[in-house]
Amino acid sequence: MLPLLFLRSISLVQFKNYSRGSFRFDDRIVGICGRNGIGKTNLLDAIYYCCFTKSYFAKSDSQHVQHGAQGFRIEARFEHAGEQKQVTCILRETGRKEFSVDDENYEKFAQHIGRFPCVIIAPDDTNIIMDGSEERRRFLDALLSQLDPAYLQSLIDYNKVLQQRNGYLKSLAENRNGDTGLLDIYDEQLVRYGEYIFQQRKEFVEELVPLVQAFYTQIAGEDEQLELVYESQLLGNSFRDLLRQLRQKDILLQRTNGGTHKDDLDFRLRGLAFKNIASQGQRKSLLFALKLAEFDILKKNKGFAPLLLLDDVFEKLDEQRMHNLLNWVCVQNEGQIFLTDTHEERIRKHFNELHQLHQVICL
Repeated sequence: MLPLLFLRSISLVQFKNYSRGSFRFDDRIVGICGRNGIGKTNLLDAIYYCCFTKSYFAKSDSQHVQHGAQGFRIEARFEHAGEQKQVTCILRETGRKEFSVDDENYEKFAQHIGRFPCVIIAPDDTNIIMDGSEERRRFLDALLSQLDPAYLQSLIDYNKVLQQRNGYLKSLAENRNGDTGLLDIYDEQLVRYGEYIFQQRKEFVEELVPLVQAFYTQIAGEDEQLELVYESQLLGNSFRDLLRQLRQKDILLQRTNGGTHKDDLDFRLRGLAFKNIASQGQRKSLLFALKLAEFDILKKNKGFAPLLLLDDVFEKLDEQRMHNLLNWVCVQNEGQIFLTDTHEERIRKHFNELHQLHQVICL
């Protein structure tokens, strides 16, 4: 039996629609039910905040302050391997954010990532499959950052240098400045951080692919010949040579056209582009397969299961796919699960059929 990561309680002050709210979690499986707009997703997002120091759904912290208020506070009590930890996130009236564990503030929020691992599945997550490559890189980065602090730091540094390099490319055009010496410095920095990012992604995808294929078959109930391929400009070039080859194009277009910020995952079904032929059920099955593979890899690397947050997963999955999914997350998996739904009867019916202890919170 792995040591369980357990969220025991959470309290919210001026967070989204919660003026004040406190919740205790007594069981491993927690259902959160209520009508749309009552705050189910906001509660899950508050849990996510405590794991990632930020929201899953919005980039700006200020968007989560209750209307008419200034600032918010989230406090959560975790238990792991017999130890209890108090996590506190405060957004001050000044806009300053503070994050602490047992009243010890972090100097860098990145130090917290991976300490309380978490996987979330939300309705709009099909954009990982259907939208541009940025969404798929975000998926890879969220997982790798929880596994490897060096990867997260390389990603932060890479994006900072990339922004500086793009700014410099714009200034070259605006000032008609022919001096490209600074580009050499930026290029060396990009290569240093980018090659590490590339190598980690490449190795990770090799581990990810068979897991996603297995979970997809398990959820779909049949083998539909799913393929995943990692695409990167660095697969056929050294990063340094790539930047050299693209320099004139970069200067002309005023942006960096080569690097790990162009990486992608290609999904194919029976040899064809997945997003062009997949049904809604197949898209959902692939989404869950990706997220459950993320969950499995985190569990294997951390030595304990991460928290699993499932937002409105009952929608758009047929009964059989839903049963297959819940059987894995609730019966075969020993981690703590939070699942939202609009129908109390439905959530209780599914949990009762699984014969697992559970708690249902009605908002």
